[in-house]
Amino acid sequence: MNGLDISRAYFEQHGMPMLKEQFPDLLPQLAAGLAGSGSECFGYDDELSRDHDFEPGFCLFLPGEDRVSRQQEFLLERAYAKLPRRFMGLSRPLMQPAGGARRGVVRISGFFREKTGSENGDLTPLEWLNVPQSALAEAVNGEIFYDGPGIITGIRDRLAGYPEDIRRKKLVGHMLLMAQSGRYNYPRCVERGETGAAQLAVFEFARHSMAAIFLLNRRYRPYYKWCFRALRALPRLSLNAELLEYLITTGSDGDLFRDKREAMDSVAADVIEEAQHQQLTRAECGDLEKHAYSVADGIRDARIRNLHILAGAEDSV
Repeated sequence: MNGLDISRAYFEQHGMPMLKEQFPDLLPQLAAGLAGSGSECFGYDDELSRDHDFEPGFCLFLPGEDRVSRQQEFLLERAYAKLPRRFMGLSRPLMQPAGGARRGVVRISGFFREKTGSENGDLTPLEWLNVPQSALAEAVNGEIFYDGPGIITGIRDRLAGYPEDIRRKKLVGHMLLMAQSGRYNYPRCVERGETGAAQLAVFEFARHSMAAIFLLNRRYRPYYKWCFRALRALPRLSLNAELLEYLITTGSDGDLFRDKREAMDSVAADVIEEAQHQQLTRAECGDLEKHAYSVADGIRDARIRNLHILAGAEDSV
């Protein structure tokens, strides 16, 4: 069983019975699930994942103090702490992980403030552009097992994907940086014998290609170490994962230079084709840069359209 399955089983066998017995009047105000940081929240955990910050448990999400007081929060924390410390061969640690507790009693407002900067998931256009995709991914990953008031489900629904103008703005920047790093900078660095710079150009092409592909799938790009795994599971353009992995794991000597340029052209062509399929661009050519500007022309909000052309492309992975 993966971490999500273990968490759900732990909640059903121990969490919900405790809540029904000790907090029946409070239960309609609570939500429970597993979301946030950790490979298990994405369903990516394996045996190696269990060497740190891996435990049986769940998040107990609380609304504001107008519904659940601090005293009630304290009582819930005590009750959660008394749940069985061992489950399915796993143990809950006595000490919190270095980054803070990932399970237990959590205020909904605090959870979303940490991930997005907003307590209720309402983001301005600039906030949408600036919040890292990996943080947004953590805000909506995992699973909610029970949601009495429906608050956390409503916020997660609002954060499930970028508003269309924001998606376009971010896609524009990533497409332009794909073209810049792949078509222009990579061959020039190779011709000058700048091996390190050439590899950096390849990495930039791969990074921005991944970002574009996630945007075309209407999915958030997760933390970098899970990008390839998530990319391979996407419904569109997932086969490009093999080309991108080839690009960043090979050098540029001899025929490799030609092969890598062809691989870059193939990835770029797939991105253009998918953008055309989604009617994001009206350009009729194979020039990735021209398609990027055509995508930008479709941004309806002039405030977003007139921001720097790369305004949405430099969030951290």
